Amino acid sequence: MKFRKILRILLHVVFWSFTAGIAALAALIFVYGNDLPDYRKLATYAPPVATRLYAADGSLLIEYAEERRVFIDFDDMPSQLVNAFVAAEDQNFWTHPGIDAQGIIRAIVNNGARMLGFNTNFSGASTITQQVAKNFFLTSERSLSRKIKEAILALRLERTFSKKHILTLYMNEIFLGARAYGVGSAALMYFNKPVAELSLAECAFLASLPKAPNDRNRAVERRNYVIRRMLEEGYITQPQADAAIAEELNINSGFTEQMAPEFQYFAEDVRRQLLNKLGREVLYNQGLYIKTTIDPKLQRAAAEALNKELDAYNAGRTDKIQGAIIAMNPHTGRVLAMTGGRNFAESSFNRATQAYRQIGSTIKPFVYLAALERGMSPEALLLDAPIVGIRESGMEWKPENYDKKFLGDIPLRLSLETSRNVPTVRLAQQIGPENAIEMAQRFGVYPQNMKNVNIAMALGAGETTLEKLVLGYAAFVNGGHQIKPQMVDYIQDRYGRTVDGTKTEIVEWSPDLLPPETDTESEPLADAQSLYQIVSILQGAVERGTGRQARVEGHTIAGKTGTTNEVKDVWFIGFSKNMIAGVYLGYDTPTPLGKGAGSHMAARVFADFMRVALENEKNQPFPVPDGLSFVRVNRRSGASASVDPDGTIITEAFKVGQKPNPAPNRGTMDTSPVVGGVF
Repeated sequence: MKFRKILRILLHVVFWSFTAGIAALAALIFVYGNDLPDYRKLATYAPPVATRLYAADGSLLIEYAEERRVFIDFDDMPSQLVNAFVAAEDQNFWTHPGIDAQGIIRAIVNNGARMLGFNTNFSGASTITQQVAKNFFLTSERSLSRKIKEAILALRLERTFSKKHILTLYMNEIFLGARAYGVGSAALMYFNKPVAELSLAECAFLASLPKAPNDRNRAVERRNYVIRRMLEEGYITQPQADAAIAEELNINSGFTEQMAPEFQYFAEDVRRQLLNKLGREVLYNQGLYIKTTIDPKLQRAAAEALNKELDAYNAGRTDKIQGAIIAMNPHTGRVLAMTGGRNFAESSFNRATQAYRQIGSTIKPFVYLAALERGMSPEALLLDAPIVGIRESGMEWKPENYDKKFLGDIPLRLSLETSRNVPTVRLAQQIGPENAIEMAQRFGVYPQNMKNVNIAMALGAGETTLEKLVLGYAAFVNGGHQIKPQMVDYIQDRYGRTVDGTKTEIVEWSPDLLPPETDTESEPLADAQSLYQIVSILQGAVERGTGRQARVEGHTIAGKTGTTNEVKDVWFIGFSKNMIAGVYLGYDTPTPLGKGAGSHMAARVFADFMRVALENEKNQPFPVPDGLSFVRVNRRSGASASVDPDGTIITEAFKVGQKPNPAPNRGTMDTSPVVGGVF
């Protein structure tokens, strides 16, 4: 009887204790469970993911991210990586309902023993599910209320989602040091490899990081602890454990945001443009795939050519000049190479797109095109003789040729090929300075609202950027169509969908086919025959004029040099049928470059680049529009070779109604050889 009485008492105690526990639990859920966050949104988990910038060949240039993360689906995670985290963080993960009663008891015993002086480790009782609840919805506050909320959320998560989904959330969200969030990013950060290629020892190292993500002093010790835990849980064998513990821990010192230096100016220009267009949240956190236009081979060639010339000039000098080069397809505007300075780390200012400088004689083709468009012949005679003076804006100036000589009457072609200043001034006066400069405005070199247009601008006194100048020249060879610079081919979001407003059509063509058609909706900026005549003259400038340093053996090249007053800035803009490139050199604060400097320096950079760009291409002459006739003429007089057969004979393109000049009067013509200046 006594035993039965005791048993009844015990049963009452257990019953009421259980009832009290249930009541307490219900009270806690009522108090803390009503205002908890909506955990169901984790069903469509889309964490912040790094945006990646790729070159045209698919190689990775750089990542943009506030939290560096690469999302990895559970099915793509190696089993040993999953096992390592479970063994290290939550050994009963696959069986508990969200909170681990055994773990709680074990933590109480271990921590109590530790406080009493026994040699045991402090341990926590938070499950992986509880960590997910905390990381996504709660703070790291150390309080009883936070732990209660964490436990309630964990129980709800377990009722709603599969274990695999919870583990996917955990392993993609957890911070693992060095700005790496999730195992995908950490694998790249520490070992420069995807998770699928991780060794057992590397998996164990990543699983050791949650406890102390930025502590490298005990890295090997903590990794070996995880390996032993995996052995205890039966995930690996003793030989596997021994081999993993013996493996040297080679943590990669630099999966960083740094890319090869030659790509940095281009990548920064892309980043700046997309930041303005998409906003910081989208660019840095939405895991965009950005396919750019940059060609790594051409980019390296451009950087090498530019730095070679800069180093040669700067050797032994305290003050260093800067420079820029940009290359693109003249039909599509796709930027294939861009370097905005000597060293991005030294100066991030992009001199290809941001520096407004006087452009010297590179403006002259637009002035001469304005004359050709008005019906002047390429062999029309211009007077190269002294001009007393020109008064503009309250100042008087006297135009001079670079060589200080005057040649009398010379053909328009010869004047541009050799970059004569005085005949150019007379030509601008003849057609009107507004008309001369309007052509440059029409082609996008100068802004439409430019004020104080004057004769000096016909010699390049106006300012613009290298990029705008190259785009203007591109219209010479693409049929007169104004194009926009294109640095991004397309952008996709993390799901492979094209981001609205960014996709551009990419049309491939083989060398024996015509380039893709330009925008047929826009009217050409100038007529095709005048454009061909200016291209032909610029081809002559490279073959026998001021641009001889830009020649590329076996290829048809056209282009123009440019030098500003006192040789403060030097330029060369040149093109083949399907490639255009521009080069600028000068001090950031305009300063004379000194004796021996000139536009030949920029032309050399262009030639060095184009030799690489065209090395596997067959020569392609510039296409000839209908309606032109070709006549052999004397280069110096513009007369037919049949009546003036002496000297250099060239082939000239004439429009209907145009013809060679009459036989020259030798008594009034300077017949000295024409070498030309560098303006």
